[in-house]
Amino acid sequence: MSDSGKDYTVVDIQREDKGAKARQLLGMKGAAKGKNIWLIRLQLMKPITWIPLMWGVICGAASSGGFVWSVEDVLKSLTCMFMSGPLMAGYTQTLNDYYDREIDAINEPYRPIPSGAISEGQVITQIVVLLLAGIATAYGLDRWAGHEFPTITCLAIGGAFLSYIYSAPPLKLKQNGWLGNYALGASYIALPWWAGHALFGQLNWKIVILTLIYSLAGLGIAVVNDFKSVEGDRKLGLKSLPVMFGVTTAAWICVFMIDFFQIAMGGYLIYIGEKLYATILLLLVIPQITFQDMYFLRDPLKNDVKYQASAQPFLVLGMLVVGLALGHSASM
Repeated sequence: MSDSGKDYTVVDIQREDKGAKARQLLGMKGAAKGKNIWLIRLQLMKPITWIPLMWGVICGAASSGGFVWSVEDVLKSLTCMFMSGPLMAGYTQTLNDYYDREIDAINEPYRPIPSGAISEGQVITQIVVLLLAGIATAYGLDRWAGHEFPTITCLAIGGAFLSYIYSAPPLKLKQNGWLGNYALGASYIALPWWAGHALFGQLNWKIVILTLIYSLAGLGIAVVNDFKSVEGDRKLGLKSLPVMFGVTTAAWICVFMIDFFQIAMGGYLIYIGEKLYATILLLLVIPQITFQDMYFLRDPLKNDVKYQASAQPFLVLGMLVVGLALGHSASM
C-alpha cells in the first residue's frame, strides 16, 4: 500500500512496529500503545533517562580516587547505579508523568496516563514503591560503606524532594525555564556524582561546587527536551526557554551552556595540572560542536533526538574524563 507517494511493504510495517515497541521499553517519543501493565510501568520510568545518572555514579567513583577493581567495589557501584537509575530516576520520571498528564494530553497523548493505559491510582502506588525502595537502597549503601553519617541516604531524600518540587505544584520549578532546567541538570550530573564519590571516598565542598558548576552544562542538555513540547508549554503558560526566547535563540542558549562549561572545566583541569586530561576533554568538544551545527542549530524541533544521539555521548565521555582527572589529582 502507499501513503503520500511512499510505498510500504510488510517488512516496513514490521520494522515500524518493532521500533515503536522498542521506544515503549525505553520510554521514548513515538512509543507503541501496549497493554502489558509491566511494560507500561517500565515506559513510565523512561529507562533511556537512567543512563546519565548511572554514568554519573561512575564519574563520582572515579573522582573519589578510592575505587579499586575488586568484586566488592564493583558490586557497590552497580548497586549505587541501580539506586540512581531504575529506582530514583524511575521515581522521578513516573512522578513527572503524573503531574504532566494534562500537558501530555496535548503534546504526547499516547503516553500511558493520558491514553488511559494505566490508572492514576496505579501510578501513585508505583511512585511510592520506587521512592521507598530507592531510600532503603541508599541506606543499605551507607551501611555497606561504613558511613557514620548517612550521606547517600540524605542525597536520595534530597533528590526525591528536588524531583517533587520540580514536577508538583505549587512550586513546580519546571514552569521556569532557568530554575527547572538547572534543577534537572543538577539531578543528572551532580547528585549521582556525589553518591558515587561518597561511596568510595569523602564527599567534600570542592567536588560539590565543581559538579554544581558542571551542572550548568546539564542545564543546556535539559533545554533540548523542551523543544518537543513547545506547543503544550505555550498553551499551559509554562515558561520554557523555547517559549520565552523563541526556538532559534533557545537553541543557541542550549549549545552555549553545554560547550562553555565543558571548556571551562577543561580550563580548570589545566589549572590543577591535569593537562593530559584537559586536552582529551577539549578534543571531545570538537565533534560535539560539529554535530550541534549539523543537526540541532539547523532544526531543533526536528533533530532534537538525532542531536542527542550524536553529540551528547561526547559530553558524557567528557564527564568521565573530568572524574578521572579529579581522582588522579586527589591521589597525588
